[in-house]
Amino acid sequence: MIAATGPDEVKTFHGACPHDCPDTCAMLFDVKDGQLQSVRGNPDHPMTRGGLCVKVKDYEKRHAHPDRVLYPMRRIGPKGSGQFARISWDEALDEIVSRWQAIMTEYGPQAIMPYSYLGHQGLLQGLNGGDAFFNRLGATVCERTFCGEGSSTAWLMAVGPTAGVDPESYIHSKYIVIWACNSISTNLHHWAIIRDAQKNGATVVVIDSYASRTAKSADWHIAPRPGTDGALAMALINTLIEQDLVDHDYVANHTVGFDELKARAADRTPEWAETITGVSAADIRKLARSLATEQPAAIRIGVALERHYGGGQAVRAIACIPALTGSWRHVGGGMTQFAVWEHPYKFDVICRPDLIPEGTRVVSALELGKALTGEIPLDPPIMSMMCWNANPVTQAPETDKIVQGLQREDLFLVSAEHFISDTASYADILLPAAMGAEMEDIILSWGHLYLTYTTRCADAPGEALPNNEIFRRLAGKFGFKDANFLWSDEECLQNFVDWSSPACEGIDLAYLKQHGYARLNVGTADNRAPHKDGNFPTATGKCHFMLDGARNFVPAPFRQMYEAFQPNEAVDPLPDYLGARENPLAATELAKKYPLSIVSPKSHGFLNSCYANMEQKIRGQGEQFVLINVSDAQARGIEDGDRVKVMNDRGAFRAMARITSDVNPGIVVTTLGYWRQLNDGTVNSISSAAFSDLGHAPSFSDNLVDVMRTN
Repeated sequence: MIAATGPDEVKTFHGACPHDCPDTCAMLFDVKDGQLQSVRGNPDHPMTRGGLCVKVKDYEKRHAHPDRVLYPMRRIGPKGSGQFARISWDEALDEIVSRWQAIMTEYGPQAIMPYSYLGHQGLLQGLNGGDAFFNRLGATVCERTFCGEGSSTAWLMAVGPTAGVDPESYIHSKYIVIWACNSISTNLHHWAIIRDAQKNGATVVVIDSYASRTAKSADWHIAPRPGTDGALAMALINTLIEQDLVDHDYVANHTVGFDELKARAADRTPEWAETITGVSAADIRKLARSLATEQPAAIRIGVALERHYGGGQAVRAIACIPALTGSWRHVGGGMTQFAVWEHPYKFDVICRPDLIPEGTRVVSALELGKALTGEIPLDPPIMSMMCWNANPVTQAPETDKIVQGLQREDLFLVSAEHFISDTASYADILLPAAMGAEMEDIILSWGHLYLTYTTRCADAPGEALPNNEIFRRLAGKFGFKDANFLWSDEECLQNFVDWSSPACEGIDLAYLKQHGYARLNVGTADNRAPHKDGNFPTATGKCHFMLDGARNFVPAPFRQMYEAFQPNEAVDPLPDYLGARENPLAATELAKKYPLSIVSPKSHGFLNSCYANMEQKIRGQGEQFVLINVSDAQARGIEDGDRVKVMNDRGAFRAMARITSDVNPGIVVTTLGYWRQLNDGTVNSISSAAFSDLGHAPSFSDNLVDVMRTN
């Protein structure tokens, strides 16, 4: 507790937003009689500065929502009907254990599959417990590559595990490129810093395939066709080299492979890129010159870059640019991917990969539908799944296949949830999960350089339990005695962070509890230029334009099953443009049948599928819509406000048409997160489960569709 107005009045505690967002906002929780009364941003936090986004500014309403799951329940109706009856925790856990023991006896433990992501991104309640428990059980390993793995693979190839430009240092930047990120909707507090830089004279450029909120607030919006960012990046490299805009001293001393990159980029001219991207050659040359001459220049990339085939290579190409221009020399110069690389989290202790039995198979979360329906032949088949911190029926690709798999009568599904979500509606056993202020944690921060603590200060309603406690109880039922399952929550947090690391000098858990947050000791926003003199955390200490021997693989112990799904193939030593799999300009039958590229960015009012069941958030976000250009609408007889069907061979969904110049001809946009049970399908009904080029990243923006009027 940090403040109180009286012995029986409102008390204030440190908190943190638990959602999958780069901002990880520092919060203040106001609690009275064990009930969360209100939530405020912590005004003292230098990065989040007291502001909260529209999603969580009334977070207390989510805690007190009348539809929350309050007690353990057993399904009593058809799968998907959402019909459940209350049972006790002992009944629920005993049934789970007995069903799993029977499955393991008949099929082996790999017939059980965990499924989770970052619905809560705490070290304790998001990442812990579940992984350690299922690894100890010997279950199938779920490969979670929803967000950042392709980008991260490319980033590690080029510059290594570095945070790059401190997000707070953008206040010193003179030229800022936001590439494939709608910061106003998904990285609001970094946008506030960029806006301050813009007011101080910085030029802000947004590269995005449609006119997002952020693009409309930029000084210049560049709109390449979806999936063509790699061509734009290679043309920028070509221009920098051909027009001698290169910092030759920096390149000579702090990079590897310049001559080879020069040869690769020689015919990747702006004119070549114009035909692919739709961006004029003149604009490409203008952007390249500005990046080289208006220093400090900084590039902030979004995860959307990886979400098409060739996305990983596009990130590799973009990562070459700051080294070519010498932007890394300056405070506020260089590039930002994820700040989490420099956070001292002990993922090996959190997740316990050492507990995975040798030879255990891996199933991709992106291929869940294929795994459950038998399209991927598995021996043994998946006979049970537990889902927490995730809602694959809306968030994973090929939704119709997932629903088909969840409808299997022989599949035993356990769900730990706050609400009866699209996925939870198919559960056989539904467990009530605690939320936000009802759980202690340190929240993962992948968008800034602060550790952020959240206090368990409010009573969970009904019999809801924190995730870690659920898995602690399951481990107890199975008799697991490993340390992870015996530690208290505080002991977990003591063990999950490397408090002895230089980054934590002067910081410990007690400090974090007292202050709510702490900036890692990695320099300040006013002096941090980590690669001014090179010092990249790579094998050579240099930025790799070229990397010999690069391979697209998952480290042991996952390698065996990974190769069963996709060979451990070699990766091009150099970056280059790889076109989309579903290319509307290609002379293919697919492009003739489905001529429109669809992009599915995050919604402004939802956080993935969180909040998409709350009436006030739906009102703010609006009903499910599709943005379409007037020329494409007229060709299909569609008028503004019409109900339309968006479809391809994988599925379909219905939405309201919004005719707008925010999208160019040939492109439609639908935002992500709407619940299937409240709408007629959602955008991932049409999404492909195919992997992108690196890191098994998803291809949510590599899909062709058509749109037709339905009313």
